[in-house]
Amino acid sequence: MPEREGRLTRAAPPAGRGGTAGGGRRPRRDAVDNPRGYPRAVESGTALRVRRAERPLGDLRPLEAFTPKVLYAVDGAVANLDLSTDPEALAAAARAAVAVGGGHVLDETAVVFPNGAVTLVLVLAESHLSVHTWPEEHLVAVDLFSCGAIEGQAVVDELVRRLGLGQVAMRRVVRGPAPTS
Repeated sequence: MPEREGRLTRAAPPAGRGGTAGGGRRPRRDAVDNPRGYPRAVESGTALRVRRAERPLGDLRPLEAFTPKVLYAVDGAVANLDLSTDPEALAAAARAAVAVGGGHVLDETAVVFPNGAVTLVLVLAESHLSVHTWPEEHLVAVDLFSCGAIEGQAVVDELVRRLGLGQVAMRRVVRGPAPTS
């Protein structure tokens, strides 16, 4: 396994596991050095917040359950680093893009990491949109999962435009079980 950030503390594997006669053990997850100061475990101190849709689903779009499910995975280079570390600006751009595609934002949340990176998630009536930034790499990754009558390509195009992304790579993946023959 190539080393990324930090070193793994290695110990002998227990008998019956690993590749040594004396046994071996995989390094514990919490034994990884933590040079950036990220918490080892997420302790939010809160319970899962569950919201019910306030309007009947029939009010949003008829027969959304029978529309194609599509994942749009987009990677791009952001020129404006201030934008990539501003959760409010990212959320405004994402909300506007969803509106252009005819979607409905039900909820949103963002987390800002110690390096300024942001993870933003919008819960949509038509599924979800997430935006992840890596300012040190000038990278923005967007995932739009659409299951409903949202125009996914229009959402992606508008978000790319609003974020000023260059060097854009997009993959469109149709989701669902494989067809039976």
